Amino acid sequence: MQEKIELLDPVDSSVSVRKQTELLGVPRSTYYYKAISESVENQFLMKLIDAEYTRHPFYGSRRMTAWLKAQGYLVNRKRVQRLLAQMGLSAICPKRNLSKARKGVQKYPYLLRGVSIDGPNKVWSTDITYIRLKKGFVYLTAVIDWHSRYVLSWKISNSLEGSFCLDVLDEALKKGKPDIFNTDQGAQYTSERFVGRLKEAGIKISMDGKGRALDNIFVERLWRTVKYEEIYLKEYESVLELKQSLKKYFEFYNTERLHQSLNYKVPEEVFLAA
Repeated sequence: MQEKIELLDPVDSSVSVRKQTELLGVPRSTYYYKAISESVENQFLMKLIDAEYTRHPFYGSRRMTAWLKAQGYLVNRKRVQRLLAQMGLSAICPKRNLSKARKGVQKYPYLLRGVSIDGPNKVWSTDITYIRLKKGFVYLTAVIDWHSRYVLSWKISNSLEGSFCLDVLDEALKKGKPDIFNTDQGAQYTSERFVGRLKEAGIKISMDGKGRALDNIFVERLWRTVKYEEIYLKEYESVLELKQSLKKYFEFYNTERLHQSLNYKVPEEVFLAA
């Protein structure tokens, strides 16, 4: 169950919470989000780990511990393992996995090996990543169209409950419907509600093979882009500030950012060209 979270200080106390959230175009509940907390020292270590993992996602706890020690930080492997687990990170083989699989649930085969993706709405996929704040951290999920790299929807949460993954799926489905939807084998994506939503829409379900992070390569590239172009450049004071900033970034990403792989077109142009 999601922890009870307290009201954060409003951006401008002269304007009501309701009015501010209306102007920002964010739900009122955003004001009640509080980042997951850790000690100041551990938050600093997690910041270093996140940046190094983004550069070298094949680093497991042994290599990450050795790397931190080489930078002059006195850490042991047990501590690094705990921080990696808190962040939902592990070496890509076995893959990075913020969403832990449950036993006894149906897994679906990976449908995209050798498949030609020649247009929008052929394949969508989703994943979850760790996002640091000045004090604490939250999680970000998004749905992306593989052909156009268009981000159809995104959402942040201070818990890994499946409801925020379902919300981002529902938001994406308002813009269209893919032939295939790809995820990892995490509990959020193998739940009856998530799978049921895809089946109701007549969408084929594809899941990454165990230990194969690159099966969902376009989401992995999206996280790398978002972190280097947005997250690592800023220090977010609150979840609300993060959400405002991500909203601007994803608007830029979809409508202004030129992609070399798209012949220097923007994702929205390619997605809407179908």
